[in-house]
Amino acid sequence: MFLWLIFAAALLGLFFRYPYFFQDVQYVLNKLKVRHRVLTYIKTNYTILDRFVDVVQTQPHKPFIRFKDETFSYRDADELSNRAARVLLHTGRVKEGDTVALLVWNQPMFLWLWLGLVKLGCSAAFLNCNIRSRSLLHCFSCSGAKTLVAAEELQDAVEEVLPSLLEQQVTVFILADRCKAAGVESFKDKMSQVSSEPLPKDLRSHLTLQSPAVYVYTSGTTGLPKAAVITHSKLWAMSFLQSIAGVTAKDVVYISLPLYHTAGFVGFTAALQMGVTVALRSKFSASQFWDDCRKYNVTVILYIGEIMRYLCNTPKKLNDRNHKVRLAMGNGIRPDVWRDFLSRFGNIQIREFYGATEGNLALMNYSGKIGAIGRDTFFHKRFYPYAVIKYDVDKGEALRDSSGFCIEVAKGGPGLLVSEISARAPFSGYARDLQQTEKKRLHDVLKKGDLYFNTGDLVVIDEDDFIYFQDRVGDTFRWKGENVSTNEVADVITLADCVKEANVYGVEVPDQEGRAGMAAVILRDGQMFDSADVFKHLENFLPAYARPRFMRIQSSLDVTSTFKHLKTKLVEEGFDPDKIKDPVYFLDEKEKNYVPLTADIFNAVTSGKIKV
Repeated sequence: MFLWLIFAAALLGLFFRYPYFFQDVQYVLNKLKVRHRVLTYIKTNYTILDRFVDVVQTQPHKPFIRFKDETFSYRDADELSNRAARVLLHTGRVKEGDTVALLVWNQPMFLWLWLGLVKLGCSAAFLNCNIRSRSLLHCFSCSGAKTLVAAEELQDAVEEVLPSLLEQQVTVFILADRCKAAGVESFKDKMSQVSSEPLPKDLRSHLTLQSPAVYVYTSGTTGLPKAAVITHSKLWAMSFLQSIAGVTAKDVVYISLPLYHTAGFVGFTAALQMGVTVALRSKFSASQFWDDCRKYNVTVILYIGEIMRYLCNTPKKLNDRNHKVRLAMGNGIRPDVWRDFLSRFGNIQIREFYGATEGNLALMNYSGKIGAIGRDTFFHKRFYPYAVIKYDVDKGEALRDSSGFCIEVAKGGPGLLVSEISARAPFSGYARDLQQTEKKRLHDVLKKGDLYFNTGDLVVIDEDDFIYFQDRVGDTFRWKGENVSTNEVADVITLADCVKEANVYGVEVPDQEGRAGMAAVILRDGQMFDSADVFKHLENFLPAYARPRFMRIQSSLDVTSTFKHLKTKLVEEGFDPDKIKDPVYFLDEKEKNYVPLTADIFNAVTSGKIKV
């Protein structure tokens, strides 16, 4: 008895000295269990599709996807994905090992298509539905696809680039019963004409867990969007994040995030591997969010920070806490929004996590510490090595000591998060882009010969070992839940007739997630700022989230000795017309123009009266 008392006292002392010790250990143990399962799947070549087939056998009638007023069971999903696969197979233009590009908003057909493609031994390239013209063609081309399947409501976007696609002998399907454009085939009508019987397994016999499962596009740090390679093994690892966060087979998961983004799609595959029911919405709606949760008896929601802020900004209702949601999982929520969300909508567990689509490190805030993205512990670092190193923001490079190695930051200081690339934590890179893949690799970081992944994110570790996201570095900022490449936007702006040069950056707007786009531009000799023409040009070539909200007209742009644009001072000055001597314009979407940014407009934007 006395020994038990000593042991209990020791545990109590350990708890008070290290209050998160047991949570830290449990988190690492859960991740190690996941790694063991993935390694087992690699040895047996067991894919998520194989898991889906097994779940169909064990619970064929359980609701899998609920969409609007329709419910699809696991067996329905199996049969409909068989039909989708057969339509592609019967064309004779899709064969095992091919990549098919999908330009599709959230709908069950998106899921049937992906499952069908894996049944054919193919991979899918998920195109962002907001991209147009040059970006759309670029993203399609770098996937290596020769077939495009697009949503019916995106026909206009397809027709804009159709001549180029047909010139490359691309097969184009529209998810409709009939099509209006020549050279485009309908898809839905063909599904009723083919069998729903299972496809031969030998069609996918060549697949391994190192084969690409999907290509997901990310702006990364520079240039046009890049296709991050997600292998079947990585898809497994990502899909287990929900179970680590506490999601179980009894839950109903609500997905309103785009399926063409990792956060939305992995929500689907995670639900699939647990046999969960998914409530899918075509597009996020703040006004309908909680009504949907009540309608479908949702218990788990997936979020990005922008979604949580939108929900907190809706008018308060008496039934705000009348729901069954117990857990929210996502990333990018601000501390003030976190507090407001809990205060208003009830005691919901929030599992904030950190991870890049192409990255090899995942962090999770399993302790509920408001604002943190994870914890810096010996246990986690032992099995998943990473470091936070000093970084020169203006030069855009890691600082190194006299021996040529990177310098780790002290606690409390901001630094670049990098994670070791190894067999345990691989980095698959970008499809057909060796140059950009190499840019994400850092050599000789802490010792000769080591190799690390550059996340492009600055973080801070406090005295209690909590990790906090601080900012993006380089030439990317985040707005409306999307990564915006400053170089890509600048390239588009300089194609406008009146603009000679552009420096694009992100500025903070009160009570807004991320940073709003702003461009400092110099005009061509003898030209005036043609605001209407610039607006029309950007509307044609950039998705809505990437169009700069503010334009600053300068006589010259400050550059470094290596002729890189200086942005630090511009970011600090923001868009306040009282602090900036240069003319500043504001993107007015109602007027379809850039209008002079007056003090009244500035005050309306900063107070939230004008939506940015």
